[in-house]
Amino acid sequence: MKSLLALALTFASVAVAQNYKAEPAGGPPSDLAPAFASLMSPNGYKISGSNGVFCEVWFRSSLPAGKKSAEDSVAFPTIPYGALIGVIRCPGQAADRRGQQIKAGVYTMRYGNYPVNGDHLGVAPQRDFLVLTPAAEDKDPNATPAHEELMGMSKKASGTPHPAVLSMEPPPSGGSPGALTKEGEHDWTLTVKAGDTTFGLILIGKAEA
Repeated sequence: MKSLLALALTFASVAVAQNYKAEPAGGPPSDLAPAFASLMSPNGYKISGSNGVFCEVWFRSSLPAGKKSAEDSVAFPTIPYGALIGVIRCPGQAADRRGQQIKAGVYTMRYGNYPVNGDHLGVAPQRDFLVLTPAAEDKDPNATPAHEELMGMSKKASGTPHPAVLSMEPPPSGGSPGALTKEGEHDWTLTVKAGDTTFGLILIGKAEA
């Protein structure tokens, strides 16, 4: 499964040239199943650029914790693989960094690590990412699907053999929860605090040649 982290979403090819801001988004989407919505914080984040609303994201009020993973290069080793972390709404058609089209809609975000198989050398210092699945296809908020099952779920978001993912990382230096920070030339990272866990999520980016 090549270039897994190369799928970290950038929602439009022209998006990278814009400036963005994060604002409160209110409660989770009204069409999100109650079993999922009840786990989310009542306050999400709305990411907007010069072309309007880019996406909206919500995260769990508290993240599940499990036995510490022994995997190498994992920044959040106590989050169980496959655990539900949040949801994201794309108001218009989106595209990932490889140009794969992501339809407008609501998607769940579950935790995963890219595999150590030689296909992802140098893509990121850490192996953590969030995997997108169409919310209507994700039935159990308490499930923790294993790698192959989770990848299969996400292919329903991308419509290709490759999953759709967002890169997850330690929070940017000086970034407070809710802050949207530009990192490097192309990446925009949202600092998130979910329960006792603070992390960065790259919502906008551009794959380097």
